[in-house]
Amino acid sequence: MINRFALGLRSLAMSAMQKPEVVFVLGGPGAGKGTICKKIVKKFGYVHLSAGDLLREERERPGSEFGDLIENHIVNGTIVPVEITCNLLDRAMQESKDRSSKFLIDGFPRNQDNVEGWKKTMSDKATVKGVLFLDCNEQICTQRCLARGQAGSGRTDDNEECLRKRHQTYVTMTMPIIQYYEKLGLVYKVDASRYVNKVWQDVQKIIEEIG
Repeated sequence: MINRFALGLRSLAMSAMQKPEVVFVLGGPGAGKGTICKKIVKKFGYVHLSAGDLLREERERPGSEFGDLIENHIVNGTIVPVEITCNLLDRAMQESKDRSSKFLIDGFPRNQDNVEGWKKTMSDKATVKGVLFLDCNEQICTQRCLARGQAGSGRTDDNEECLRKRHQTYVTMTMPIIQYYEKLGLVYKVDASRYVNKVWQDVQKIIEEIG
C-alpha cells in the first residue's frame, strides 16, 4: 500500500533540494553586466534575468498598473520599489522551463531596501550563491553607455544626464550593498574596465568556483 504521507514528505524534500540558486551580478551602468551574463548563459547554462529589462518590459506591458511609476524611476535614475522588482523576478523564475535552474540576476539588489525585500520575499524560494561584482569607473561606463545609445539601443536612459544620476545612485546606494555582501564572503570582484575577453577569462574561473 502506498504511504501517501511519506510520498508527500519526499516531494517536499525534493522541492527544497531543487530550490533555485542565484548569482547576483552588480556593477555600474555600462560595466558590462549584460554582455558577461550572455557569455555565462552560453557556457554554463544559467538562466539570465535582468532586473532592468524586466522593469522595462513591465513598463511597456499594456494595462500595467506600474508602468508610469517605473518610467518615472528609470528617467530619474532612482530605484523602483522593491516589491515590484521582487514580484517580477519571482514570476520570471516561476515561469522558467527548468524550476531547478541556476539564475543570474543582474542589476539587483541595488540598495538596502532591495536586500531586505529579497530576504523577506525570496529567501525561502532561492539560495544566493554569490555576487559577481564588475568593477568599472564612471568615465568608462559612461562612454560605453553613450556608444550603446548612439548604436540604437532604444533605451531612454542612455544619455549623459540620466547616466550621471544613475551612477550617483549606484555609488551611494549599491556600493554599500556590495560591501555588505563582502562581509558575508559572497563577493567575487572583477576589473571590468578591461577588454571583454580579459574580463571573461576571470569570470569563467569565478563561475567554475561558485558551481
